[in-house]
Amino acid sequence: MYVAVKGGERAIDAAHEWLAHERRGDRAVPELSVAQIREQMSLAVNRVMAEGSLYDPDLAALAIKQARGDLIEAVFLLRAYRTTLPRIGTSRPVDTGTMRCDRRVSATFKDAPGGQVLGPTFDYTHRLLDFKLAAEGEVPQPPSGTPDTTPKPHITGFLGRDDLIQDEPASDEVPPDLTREPLEFPAGRALRLQALTRGDEGFVLGMAYSTQRGYGRNHAFVGELRIGTVEVEMEIPELGFDICIGEVVLTECETVNQFKGSKVEPPQFTRGYGLVFGQTERKAISMALVDRALRAEELGEENTGAPAQDEEFVLAHSDNIQATGFLEHIKLPHYVDFQSEMELVRRMRREAAAQGDVVAGQKEAAE
Repeated sequence: MYVAVKGGERAIDAAHEWLAHERRGDRAVPELSVAQIREQMSLAVNRVMAEGSLYDPDLAALAIKQARGDLIEAVFLLRAYRTTLPRIGTSRPVDTGTMRCDRRVSATFKDAPGGQVLGPTFDYTHRLLDFKLAAEGEVPQPPSGTPDTTPKPHITGFLGRDDLIQDEPASDEVPPDLTREPLEFPAGRALRLQALTRGDEGFVLGMAYSTQRGYGRNHAFVGELRIGTVEVEMEIPELGFDICIGEVVLTECETVNQFKGSKVEPPQFTRGYGLVFGQTERKAISMALVDRALRAEELGEENTGAPAQDEEFVLAHSDNIQATGFLEHIKLPHYVDFQSEMELVRRMRREAAAQGDVVAGQKEAAE
C-alpha cells in the first residue's frame, strides 16, 4: 500500500546543506568568485539579466553562482529579488541611434554607412575545442586596432528615405508594464515585445526557427544587428531637465521583411524588432522574427495557423519561470491526489470486471 512519506523541516534543512556542499564542489579547486563569473561568463550573465528583467551584472553573476549554473533558476532568483526593489521613477526611452557599437553588422547592405563592425563574435570561429584554454597561466592578448565607437545611423533609416519600408511613427502613449500588470489578450505590440524580451531564449529561438521553415511565411533579412552601450536618462523634476543616470549594454536587431501591400499601403518592406539586455544576439534575432510573425493580423496578412503567429500560444508559453513552476510542481507531494486517482482506477477495473462477468454469463446462457 502507498503511504504518505513524512519528512519535515529537518529533511528540508539537510537538503539545503547538501545543495550548498554540491555547489562548492571539490574544496581543492579554488572557489569561483562573483567577479570571475561576471567577467568571464558574460554571455550567461547577459541572458540572466534579460530574462530576469533586471540590469545588474553583479546580481546576475551572484544568482548564477547560487544556482550552480542553472540559468533558469538564476533568472528565478533575480526576478524574486527584483520584486523587493522600490520603483523610484521611469527613465526616458533610450536612443539606440546614439549607441557606441562594439558590433554592428548588416546582411542587406555590404557598404553600410558607418561601416560593418564585426566585434567579438563566434561567427567566424571553426568551433574546434581550444585546449590552450585548459592550460594554466594563459595571458590573453588585447584586440588590435582602436574600436570606432562613434554613433552610427540605423540601416532601416536609409530604406525609409525612399519610402521602401513601413513607417513606424513614435507614440507618446505609455506602454503597459508587464512586470507590474498581468498579461492580457489581445496584447498590443509593446506588450508582446516585453514578453518576448523576457521569454526563454530556447523557446523564442524555436518559434523563430519554425517561421524560417515555413510555419509563418517569415522570409527575413537582418537589416541590422548592433551591440553596444547607450545612456539611460531620467527626468529630475527638481532640476527641470534630464540627466544621465547610467549606461547599459543592449543588443538590437531589425529585420526587413517583404510586404505585398494593402488597399491603403503600397508594397514595401516591414520590420521585425528585437531589443535585449547585454550581448544576446541570438535572442534579439529570434525576437525580431517572432515579432514580425505576430504582426500578420495587424498587416492584413493571411494567418496560416502557424504556432509563431498565434499570439496567445507564443506569449502564454514563452516565460521560463511560469513554465518551470508549472512543470516542476508535479515532482512535489501529490499523495492525496494520487490516492484518489488510484482508487478511481481500481473502481473502474472492478466495474469492468463485473461487466465482463455479466457478458460472459449471457454468452454461456445463449449457448
